[in-house]
Amino acid sequence: MMQNNDINIRTASVSDAQQILDIYAPYVLNTAITFEYEVPSLEAFRQRIQNTLTKYPYIAAVRGDDILGYAYTGAFSGRAAYGWTAEVSIYLKENVRGCGLGRRLYNTIEQISTAQNILNLTAKIAYPEAEDEYLTRNSVRFHHHMGYREVGMFHNCGYKFGRWYHMVCMEKQIGAHVSAPPPVTAFPELTALCPDISGRRT
Repeated sequence: MMQNNDINIRTASVSDAQQILDIYAPYVLNTAITFEYEVPSLEAFRQRIQNTLTKYPYIAAVRGDDILGYAYTGAFSGRAAYGWTAEVSIYLKENVRGCGLGRRLYNTIEQISTAQNILNLTAKIAYPEAEDEYLTRNSVRFHHHMGYREVGMFHNCGYKFGRWYHMVCMEKQIGAHVSAPPPVTAFPELTALCPDISGRRT
């Protein structure tokens, strides 16, 4: 059993791109968890990390120099009125699933998002009509355990490996919806104010 007490949750950087891409690539090649068909190039993946970190957290769970999993948020929509809502994603190495690491990453994302004044976290999750070798319903079950609720489904919207898959939309409200919400703080500004956020142990 993996020991969690030697794992640190820290901010990812572009220098982590290769390790993070190595985690992501099997999801592209062997599963319908992501609807991407081709593994992104290393340079494209570096750009994704860099773009995310201009406003949102991109965090990694590390043991020593080894990245075991990562999570990040991004814009729910580019329209200004959606600014207090973010979309969350998570990917783990296959051999560390079921050890509580996903919960730790999500808890950290939620703490950071709350500090940013984000009020809603959302997730779009690939979902099979019946579980198969490419996709189970485990992600939806995980999100239920983390306090998310289903708010809708897009039916047969993703085609991969010669099969059609649904997409479930889930949400979690993490803050009070007042008439004049405080502005969202960009992640770099937050880490400047609270440096421990960039290398927290949770």
